[in-house]
Amino acid sequence: MPEPNIAVTVQYRHIDALFGEAGKNVISWDLIETHFRDLMRVAISIREGTISSTLLLRRLRSRKNAHYAAFREVGRVIRTVQLLTYLSDASMRRRVTAATNKVEAYNGFSEWLHFGNRGVIADNDPGEQEKAMKFNSLLTNTVNFHNTLDIADIVRELQAEGWKIEPEDLAEISPYLTEHIMRFGEYSTHELGIAPEAYEVHLDVDFTRLDAEDVAEAA
Repeated sequence: MPEPNIAVTVQYRHIDALFGEAGKNVISWDLIETHFRDLMRVAISIREGTISSTLLLRRLRSRKNAHYAAFREVGRVIRTVQLLTYLSDASMRRRVTAATNKVEAYNGFSEWLHFGNRGVIADNDPGEQEKAMKFNSLLTNTVNFHNTLDIADIVRELQAEGWKIEPEDLAEISPYLTEHIMRFGEYSTHELGIAPEAYEVHLDVDFTRLDAEDVAEAA
């Protein structure tokens, strides 16, 4: 298996540290070539479903396994190519940054909604921990869906008024909005100035202390 012929058109300074310590993380192309057929058989078995992931991981978990070492070298090749592409492709960096920002925005939104107990899951029961995480995810997705519907309604209203909404405009809108959400509910105070109706006399209770004789007569 010949080494790839990569034309170098861009040079970077101080790039060596990204690829690990010199001399220790050099890709072994010979190892990949030696076990190339075995790697292809494993890949085909996974694609066809003839081998389970559990069995595969059990066989490859030993670092002394030759197939494990070969797969590790393939992984290094893929990571190296991906890293070089990321460094040389500005549009790819923008896409990766945008996707990362979306994930972080969702996580921040979910954390904002999980405000009870400062977002700490204090229960030691794994089942209760899983339920807390799933409930928070359900709440996050529900509020996210509600925000999306509100945004869609506002966009339709603007379009009905004659505003032209471009896809580029919608791309700048995030559904992870929190300013209009009252996490602690709404406390109504408009009834404080309303005078209550007069008490009905027959509902009044006489709390005068009774003597022992009066109690005996009542019994």
